[in-house]
Amino acid sequence: MAVQPASTEIAARTASIIQEFKALEGPLLPILHGVQGEFGYVPQEALRVIADELNLSRAEVHGVASFYHDYRKEPGGRHVLKVCQAEACQSMGSDTTTARIKQLLGIDFHETAKDGSVTLEPVYCLGLCACSPSAMLDGEVIGRLDNEKIDEIVEAVRS
Repeated sequence: MAVQPASTEIAARTASIIQEFKALEGPLLPILHGVQGEFGYVPQEALRVIADELNLSRAEVHGVASFYHDYRKEPGGRHVLKVCQAEACQSMGSDTTTARIKQLLGIDFHETAKDGSVTLEPVYCLGLCACSPSAMLDGEVIGRLDNEKIDEIVEAVRS
C-alpha cells in the first residue's frame, strides 16, 4: 500500500508551526501542542512533516503523540469536558458524578457526542483536591460538582 502524501494545507500550516518552535530545546511537545491548537487534533498528515523537519522517524513522533492523552487523533467536539478521576475526587464521589455525566451526554470517555457538541475525557488531577469532585470545561475548572452543576454543564455544551 502506497503512502499518501500529506495534504498541502495541513503540511503548510504544520511547517509554519514547526518554524515557530524548532529553535527550542526539545521542540516536539510544543510543536504537537501548536498543531493541536491549530487543527483541534493532530492530523496523521502532520506527523510526517514534523518527523521530516526534526529529523526523527515517524514512529518516534507517533509514539510521543500517542503517549500523551491530550493529543487527539480526530477532531474533538465544540466543547471538551474533562472529569477528574484521581483519588481525592474518587473519595468524594466522582464515580457517581462521572456516571451521571456519561448518562446525560450519552457518551463514554474518549468519545464525542454524535452532534459534535462535546468530547468527554478523563483527567487525573486538576489540582482542585479540596474542591472535589472536579471537572474542566473548555479550560475552565469547576469544583464541587453536584447534580445542579452537572445539569448546568450539560445545558451549556448542548446549546
